[in-house]
Amino acid sequence: MALCGTDQNKERLIKRLNRIEGQIRGLSGMIENDRDCIDVLRQVVSVSGAIKGVWTQIVGDHLKGCIKNATLQDDSSDQLIDELVDHLSKIK
Repeated sequence: MALCGTDQNKERLIKRLNRIEGQIRGLSGMIENDRDCIDVLRQVVSVSGAIKGVWTQIVGDHLKGCIKNATLQDDSSDQLIDELVDHLSKIK
């Protein structure tokens, strides 16, 4: 199954992921350059927040797209909801 967002949402996701990739490279550089632990930890928190933003966007698109459409078509919505609930239960 493909992502259920629009092409515009896909472009936004790719841009966000590219920024996160840059943050990760920056984080690696910080470690290579022996930056202070607290500076590295701040960057880790920033990257974690950015990843959470991507996750939130994809979950929202899934709810508004795949699950909504399956519910309207009375088609496999229970399965999609069960899959999402299972996924959500694994987050810590």
